[in-house]
Amino acid sequence: MNTIKNIAIKAYSSSATALWGCGLAAVLLLTGCSALPAPPARPVLYDFGPGPLATVPTDRRAPLSPLAMADMDAPGLPEGGNAVLYRLAYADAQQLRPYSQARWSQPPAQLLQQRLREQLGQRRAVLKADDGAAQAREPAQGNKLPLVLRTELEEFSHLFTSPSDSAGVVRLRATVVELTPAGESLRGQRVFIVQQPAKSADAAGGVAALAAASGQLASELAAWVEQVSNSGYN
Repeated sequence: MNTIKNIAIKAYSSSATALWGCGLAAVLLLTGCSALPAPPARPVLYDFGPGPLATVPTDRRAPLSPLAMADMDAPGLPEGGNAVLYRLAYADAQQLRPYSQARWSQPPAQLLQQRLREQLGQRRAVLKADDGAAQAREPAQGNKLPLVLRTELEEFSHLFTSPSDSAGVVRLRATVVELTPAGESLRGQRVFIVQQPAKSADAAGGVAALAAASGQLASELAAWVEQVSNSGYN
């Protein structure tokens, strides 16, 4: 009888030990899974918005002469970078800092050039600069060559003047030249500086302010180009 009892006790102990081991293994497995690092959050992509959602009404004024537009240079920004940049003017104004979880969908120079092209194209045909250059190599046919617009983006950042006050700042150098058989003739050059206040001290606020500043700059530049086209050097 005692022998049977001992066998039963040993069998029960073995089963309990096995169950306990399985349970411990399951706990360790779950704990190990929960300890794995979470996948990094993907940066939020921004642009200037969808643009006009309806056809722009026809301008009743006479259309302006065509304009050739060169690709925008960006000497003031990291080459090919898509980061949304900010500056702390109250701490270290010379340092450009990127928002870690915010990116432009394209380099800022490309986004701004697209906005300028949309604005200028409301009253004139906007060509690529290569088109104007190609015409300059052809024999003169009595047609006046289009003026060429060259632009350099010198600043495009979310500027903080204090921890709570900030603005989107865009600074652009624009140059208009005329193509002649003797070469290029300068018609006008101007630096545009536009600021728009940011509604929040974060990447979203900076992006909205920069988009608004870019729209204002596009309007000012279009008016200036029209003035230069109708006059001499400015």
